[in-house]
Amino acid sequence: MNSASAVFLATIPSPDRGVWHLGPIPIRAYALCIIAGIVLAIWWGDRRWVQRGGTKGTVVDIAVWAVPFGLVGGRLYHVITDWWRYFGEGKDPVKALYIWDGGLGIWGAIALGAVGAWVGCRRKGVPLPAMADAIAPGIVAAQAIGRLGNYFNQELYGAHTTLPWGLEIYQRFDPNNPTIPDQGPNGIAFGNIPLADSPVHPTFLYELIWNLLIAALVVYADRRLKLGHGRAFALYVAGYTLGRFWVELLRTDDATHVLGLRVNTWVSGLVFLGAMVYFFLARRRGPREEPERLRGRDDEPAADDGKVGDRQE
Repeated sequence: MNSASAVFLATIPSPDRGVWHLGPIPIRAYALCIIAGIVLAIWWGDRRWVQRGGTKGTVVDIAVWAVPFGLVGGRLYHVITDWWRYFGEGKDPVKALYIWDGGLGIWGAIALGAVGAWVGCRRKGVPLPAMADAIAPGIVAAQAIGRLGNYFNQELYGAHTTLPWGLEIYQRFDPNNPTIPDQGPNGIAFGNIPLADSPVHPTFLYELIWNLLIAALVVYADRRLKLGHGRAFALYVAGYTLGRFWVELLRTDDATHVLGLRVNTWVSGLVFLGAMVYFFLARRRGPREEPERLRGRDDEPAADDGKVGDRQE
């Protein structure tokens, strides 16, 4: 075995593609990972909601509002912060709608998803902060699963590295013409030709592992401290943004910069500070919400319609 082969075996290979076809139907790894993450977040959130005293199925009902809002918000954030990918000379603005090709900003997803969750909570008659606490570890675990989609799309990576867990990234080509380079999610790596900087830091993997650790931290702290009033959610946000801050510093893929730093680095730092302030200030609201507050309108007895049997006056 030559030295080049030994180095290759010490690195992480990338998939040769992120899209497969069943006849005319494209099966996209990124979309499958997003869907799997959403399913996990709803399932885990519902279990935690019931354990806290809520009604089974409430999280599913609220997800009907939160998930679409979150997807729209995530895409809007991505398009606004990376507008140059879709608008300008030689660009195709219609591709801003191609959510299946990747590109969901977590900040927009959380912000607009919270609006959808607020609508759902209002309709169900349950407090939004308590719901946020229940779904917090499921959301960050879903984000970890979503990072696998970035692996298949060969995106969100860092600079060149000689570490044994370096990620091999390959030149991809147009599936219909192997002579035309196409590094997008639809490209295929014919021959697995490494790019110039390969291997690179697998920053998607760093964030994936960090997210799973944050999910465990939120569950542990929630059990020990009986967190309520949105404090478990604030802990998730603070923990996630702390990790996202240093991961962004490692990334070298194209991104919008402000004052020399990636825009997501700035947002991570600011959101971290806000989450920590809320985490400590919310202690003043007292202990965790009582189970009776979590049962909402579904558990209310039917209103008396004023009729008592068939008695006639």
